Amino acid sequence: MGLSRRAKNLIVDVPFQGAKWLRCVDLAGQLFGNTATPPPPTTIAHGSESAAMQEDYTSQTLVSDSCNPKKKTAGLKMERIRLPRPILKFRPALNEACRIDCFPFVDHKMFWVDHLGRPFLFEAETRLMDMLPCLHKPKSMPFSVFVPNADADNDYEHHRPGSSLFVMERIPKPEVNSSTQWSDQFEAFVYCKHKRTSTNFSKTWQWQLLPPPPYVREPKYWHSCSRPEISSYTSLTVNGDPHICISIDGVGTYCLNTASHTWIKVGNWTLPFHGRVEYVPEFNLWFGFSSDESPHYLAASNLSAMDSQPQLVGRWEELYLPEDWKECKNPQLVNLGSGRFCITRFFHSRSHNSDSRGDVDQNVAVFTGVEVKPSFQDANGGSGKVELQMIPHKSLFHKSNHTTIDAVF
Repeated sequence: MGLSRRAKNLIVDVPFQGAKWLRCVDLAGQLFGNTATPPPPTTIAHGSESAAMQEDYTSQTLVSDSCNPKKKTAGLKMERIRLPRPILKFRPALNEACRIDCFPFVDHKMFWVDHLGRPFLFEAETRLMDMLPCLHKPKSMPFSVFVPNADADNDYEHHRPGSSLFVMERIPKPEVNSSTQWSDQFEAFVYCKHKRTSTNFSKTWQWQLLPPPPYVREPKYWHSCSRPEISSYTSLTVNGDPHICISIDGVGTYCLNTASHTWIKVGNWTLPFHGRVEYVPEFNLWFGFSSDESPHYLAASNLSAMDSQPQLVGRWEELYLPEDWKECKNPQLVNLGSGRFCITRFFHSRSHNSDSRGDVDQNVAVFTGVEVKPSFQDANGGSGKVELQMIPHKSLFHKSNHTTIDAVF
């Protein structure tokens, strides 16, 4: 969800197991704008042969010890991100499983669902909450894709589906022996007229089961103990119709027509991305993280033609971190609009505490603002090739012994 559609972004953090807090944060203002007078600097230290992060409000330079042959002593100077008080605190009831998933919905709304498939919708600006119909079946490792359809939303004379939130299992179970058309591992939350009512001005959000992508029911993909994982996903338009595109390692790429709910396989290849991919109209390109082995870097590709495997048109490394910093989860990308993005990377580190015995585990999240601009490669001013360049801006960090940043939208 881009900045052009809302003034601030949302950060979900986990203060303790099972709970999730929601905060409304101005990422663009902190990463690209002028900042207020900072608090006194602090340092994250890892001993004599490890990385240190120190707040410095005028420098973003990675300072390494060139005299150390192991190159393990390094300092990364940056500010601490300013997180306001939570606007929502959510936790499951006592004696219930500790899992709550959240997805961006539309504008400033968040879709939350617990381990039993019970969802609710939270509006960050008004702080109103709406209870919603339950999913047909809870999802274990879900991802979501929101497909807007404003024209159909406002059309009360026909039964065509409107905007939809598609919720799918990232690692679906095999359905080789299934004889039904639909699958409870793939669902769509659709804004549409109820089939049992004839009232013109009556539309509601309803869950609809979807057919699974064909590979889920093809025996040749389930010959081993491992289950194929959906490695990347996005939305795009094919012949004027909105589609959801998914890639599965070792299987290929499929597209789902969001109107007819039919799947087609577009190739045995996979998209050159890892995780969620978003269309950015300023460049007529799709942006996400590259499918390279970790670390995954910001990348762009043109997915408008799917007759062959798309190629990357740009791939950029936005931040140089100490060598002993290892990412503990996949990075996340937020489109802030006007060619600006926030890249969030997550680390788990252990630092030595001189005031107590032993080491202290810390969760660290680094937020980096980057700007992508066209670069003209013709020095004579003619109609030369246009390439993209990435300009890194400010990096901010969040550290805690307990709280973990879970998602950024």
